[in-house]
Amino acid sequence: MLRKALIITASLFTFNNASAGAIDFRLGSDMAEFTFLTQTASFGYGGADIGFGALINEHNDVIANGSILVSGSSTGDVKALHFGVGAKVYAGTLEGPTGNLDLDGGALALGAKIRYVFPSSAPLAVLGELYYAPEVTSLSDFAGVQEYRLALELEVTPSARAYVGYRKLEIELDNGFDYEVDDDFHVGVRFEF
Repeated sequence: MLRKALIITASLFTFNNASAGAIDFRLGSDMAEFTFLTQTASFGYGGADIGFGALINEHNDVIANGSILVSGSSTGDVKALHFGVGAKVYAGTLEGPTGNLDLDGGALALGAKIRYVFPSSAPLAVLGELYYAPEVTSLSDFAGVQEYRLALELEVTPSARAYVGYRKLEIELDNGFDYEVDDDFHVGVRFEF
């Protein structure tokens, strides 16, 4: 119920005040992910980024997500530092390496993002993200979610970025075990429009 309410709310913000967007494709040796991002001015000064994505891995695990991130830039001498805070909703089904898991669940995580653009003629940036959902905000077979990601980005054009990174997405299950949905390096591209 909580998951449906959050997704509907995010959808309303997307369609009421959307101004710009991006599409992000990410591939690893064992997973593929697609994310659609848009912006809204409904959240205070500077607005917020809203994303909807889906991941599938080699075990046919499917994780859908919706996120909202309010971000800003530093003031003073270090204007190349960008940071944000937000929330992410996960919902998915896990089959496992042998197809014997058949677990469904969801979680609401809080998170943060930091991005530093190197002050040089080369358009490079380093990015870090962290999301955490405890048991109290997890549903069904999920007892918690932890996700962190590091990436190095190269701006190919003002509207396209390529990146290489590492992400670990781990779901704690009700039975006490930790299940890794993704724990590998990836490459990706992000197109803004």
